[in-house]
Amino acid sequence: MLTLASKLKREEGVRAGRTPAGSNDASHRVSVRDRLLIKEVSELEANLPNTCKVTFPDENKLYHFQLAISPDEGYYLGGKFQFEIEVPEAYNMVPPRVKCLTRIWHPNIAETGEICLSLLREHSIDGTGWAPTRTLKDVVWGLNSLFTDLLNFDDPLNIDAAEHHLRDKEDFRNKVQDFIKNYAR
Repeated sequence: MLTLASKLKREEGVRAGRTPAGSNDASHRVSVRDRLLIKEVSELEANLPNTCKVTFPDENKLYHFQLAISPDEGYYLGGKFQFEIEVPEAYNMVPPRVKCLTRIWHPNIAETGEICLSLLREHSIDGTGWAPTRTLKDVVWGLNSLFTDLLNFDDPLNIDAAEHHLRDKEDFRNKVQDFIKNYAR
């Protein structure tokens, strides 16, 4: 993160006419997305739920990071679930792309990692989808809430998991715990 912030300061120096000798304007450009991410990542880190941890495989690429969620209540208590978040160049006009890397038995997360969370929808007729006013903090808090208050059995992505819950809540809980034991430790 520090390297990207330094890059941004150098670009501002270029705009102000303080171009370092031998430098090239193109090498100092920072995209709108990257400017937003510098601000949003620091805000996110200051307001991260205690059940979440963010890691950046490359500090120079704030647009690609991982989120670990360890729910402290509910069906998924005891699990640690990894998500990969990729912020596209067109951010904040389009939402980040999110994939669950941990196998999970969840009505709103497919076993292949796709996620059903309204704020990640680019186009939504009900008005709950992505909007340029949303931030990474909204995404992280939304993903965290999929394990508690946004857990939705009525509008599932994984229909089998939702029907399993409807049929037998105790057996559903047992299957979730089996998945945690085998994939989410």
